[in-house]
Amino acid sequence: MISGFCQNGNVSEALGVLDEMRFDGMKMDCVTVSTVLPACAQMDDILHGMLIHLYVIKHGLEFDVFVSNALINMYAKFGNIRQAQKVFDQMFVRDLVSWNSIIAAYEQNAHPDTALEFFGEMQSNGIQPDVLTLVSLASSVAQSGDCRSGRSVHGFVTRRCWILEDVVVGNAVLDMYAKLGIIDSAYRVFEEISLKDVVSWNTMITGYGQNGLASEAIEVFCMMEVCEDVTPNQGTWVSVLPAYSHLGALKLGMRTQWCILKASLHLDIYVSTCLIDLYGKCGRLDDAMSLFYEVPRMSSVPWNAIISCHGIHGHGETSLQLFQAMQDEGVKPDHVTFVSLLSACSHSGLVDQGQWCFRVMQEEYGIKPSLKHYGCMVDLLGRAGYLEKAYSFVKNIPLRPDASVWGALLGACRIHGDVELGKFASERLFEVDSENVGYYVLLSNIYANVGKWEGADEVRSLARDRGLKKTPGWSSIELNNRIEVFYTGNQSHPHCEEIYKELEILTAKIKTVGYIPDCSFVLQDVEEDEKEYILMSHSERLAITYGIISTPPKSPIRIFKNLRVCGDCHNVTKFISKITEREIIVRDSNRFHHFKDGVCSCGDYW
Repeated sequence: MISGFCQNGNVSEALGVLDEMRFDGMKMDCVTVSTVLPACAQMDDILHGMLIHLYVIKHGLEFDVFVSNALINMYAKFGNIRQAQKVFDQMFVRDLVSWNSIIAAYEQNAHPDTALEFFGEMQSNGIQPDVLTLVSLASSVAQSGDCRSGRSVHGFVTRRCWILEDVVVGNAVLDMYAKLGIIDSAYRVFEEISLKDVVSWNTMITGYGQNGLASEAIEVFCMMEVCEDVTPNQGTWVSVLPAYSHLGALKLGMRTQWCILKASLHLDIYVSTCLIDLYGKCGRLDDAMSLFYEVPRMSSVPWNAIISCHGIHGHGETSLQLFQAMQDEGVKPDHVTFVSLLSACSHSGLVDQGQWCFRVMQEEYGIKPSLKHYGCMVDLLGRAGYLEKAYSFVKNIPLRPDASVWGALLGACRIHGDVELGKFASERLFEVDSENVGYYVLLSNIYANVGKWEGADEVRSLARDRGLKKTPGWSSIELNNRIEVFYTGNQSHPHCEEIYKELEILTAKIKTVGYIPDCSFVLQDVEEDEKEYILMSHSERLAITYGIISTPPKSPIRIFKNLRVCGDCHNVTKFISKITEREIIVRDSNRFHHFKDGVCSCGDYW
């Protein structure tokens, strides 16, 4: 009876039957214990589990291999890895399940290196791995970031034809490659899986999304929709909605929302949070708020999303008000809440409020700051112009600063033109992350902005010598259910001639009302007239102009840019919004800019 309830997911009823059994004077045996321990984990009832463990010891059942395996799994689910290890160490006889359990325990609790060590020990003891071993092993390799071991796992699985025979193993290897960032290999494994289930499709969509390939993620989702034998589930929507958010594909996202409503998943906490994020990141804050008030708000997840959405729009004060409302409703903030709050304060220049949040996080909620929180604080101080305070803060961080911390300081140096501190920050930055081309671009731009072309060329040469290529800037606009993408200097668009002709007319008009090109944002050592042409062909101007010639007069235009908007384009867009009487909404890599009547919502603070 207990087993039946457990197998059908009725764990509370299973524990109720156990209580009845004990009141009737029936003693638990090894089968009872190994059946009911997983139920304790599902109910998140560690006290019940520990009481059963005491019963096991009292009645001499602790040396039964099935009971020990169940105890290891239970303690692992509660994150009590030390107790799981203690049970494993006390076992006289260990079978394959015992080894799988301890490997999975360390893998599930983010100790991949220890999991891999146990796998080696398992092989030394002559135990041959099975499918479940390889699933845990693939996850451990992904967590450790060891690409070479990843290839070894793939080879091991391939030699046994497990990818062809078992979709679970195929999905695990696919997920491993995606998390390692080897996305081409992930797709090859995806194609090898003969009987793809919904997890296979979800993993591939998520893999592309997490590696910054949102368009490819959406393409895979479209392929999935054609498959009649696969039905999208919660994981599908949670995978594809962030891809729509990334590209600003609002109309495609809204179409997906109807599918979610039909599946009655619109109140699922994770799906609804992704929808809030979609509307917020597509510039529809009112819709994001409407959705927020419709969903259950007992956990921090939707609160974090709506706080973050207001933050990237520059509404730091609203983010703080939402945080107060969150506290009033008795919802406990987590570390993500404070990352969102600190980021919101940074975007709005709320230095004192940001410092208050940093104190509250530690003093009231006992949350130990991570490097993300420290990075936000450096960004907050540096963006506001307190470079010395920001550097002093970095020196007092009790952890070794990572790329997010030094990157925030370097970014602040670029904004405020501090060449010396920028050079120092970049040297520390290259020590911890020498492969991110964005940091070389930042330092090069600092030199270029003050006319130190030799320094700029030296940094660019250093990046080239390391085989790094600058991420090309692009801007996109969604029109007629299509996403049009423009690169700087784009000449291949079908309406290219019309776009440049309109852009020349717009540029001439805004010059008559006060626009003066700021050629300091051209980071090449060329003649002034060529600099002006380069500015005019920036991707965001091409996308905005295309929006103007393709939409009715005075209708809003939404643009998405993968890099930060340059200062001259920011100024131009203010003028264009005024002379065309349009609202122009631009989301760049940092935040949102709402241009209307010649004014930007950021107050020129970004």
